[in-house]
Formats: sequence, C-alpha cells, structure tokens
Amino acid sequence: MEQKKNVKQNKGGRNPKTNPSIHRHVFRLTDEENAQLLSLFEASGMSNKAKFIVAILFSKEMKAVKIDKGTADFYMRLTSLFGQFRAVGVNYNQVVKLLYSRFTEKKAAAFLFKLEKQTAEMASLCKKIIELTEEFNQNFLQK
Repeated sequence: MEQKKNVKQNKGGRNPKTNPSIHRHVFRLTDEENAQLLSLFEASGMSNKAKFIVAILFSKEMKAVKIDKGTADFYMRLTSLFGQFRAVGVNYNQVVKLLYSRFTEKKAAAFLFKLEKQTAEMASLCKKIIELTEEFNQNFLQK
C-alpha cells in the first residue's frame, strides 16, 4: 500500500507550460490610437492581438503584407488565359496529325492554310497580352 502512495497520480488535462505568461498589463487608447493600432494589426496578418502587441513592444520583426484584390484578380485571369493557350497548342498538334492522317495532301494543305491564319491572329493577340502585362507591371506593381 505504501508504494501506491509514493507514485504520482496522473490528473489529466493540459501539460503545464515551461514559461507561462502570468503578468498582465492594461493600457487605454484614444479612438485615433485604437484605429491606428487596429490597422497595424490587420496589416500584420497575425491572428492574436496580444502577440502582436508584444512583438511591437519588443521590436520583433513584423511582416505586413498588402493584398490588392485587383492585382490578384488580374493574375488569376492571366493564369487561366495561359492555361487556355496551352490547351490550344495541344489541340493544334492533334489537328495537324488528324489532317494528314484523314485527308489527302491537297485538302490537308487547304485546312492548314486556314489554321495558319488563325494561328497568326492568336500570335498577335498573345503579343498584345504580353504588352498589357508589362504595362500593368510598370504602372501598378512597381510602386
């Protein structure tokens, strides 16, 4: 019976922290100061306001990330457009193979002539997209 008394019983629950935060400080802010603090907190991207304040007090490195919805939307649309161009390239190769395997050389050449016109049109469109992207980068992203 004496052996059981010397053994610690497991109470369960959370493991105790090695260095718990037990000291509390309270301060008051004006409306303008509070608005500034909240805007800095939102810009930091941190999820805990107390950790944010401690990081500012002790000059820890803060990362502020601004996400521009217009830029993100432009990037997503440009990415989807690039995917569509890749799909057209794959289909282009398949069409050329089918033309030569299913039609005579004369008919295949006629269809290829039409396909070349469309390809030239797509190439000019692609150049225009590249120009617009570079213009967007210079005007909006490099500020």
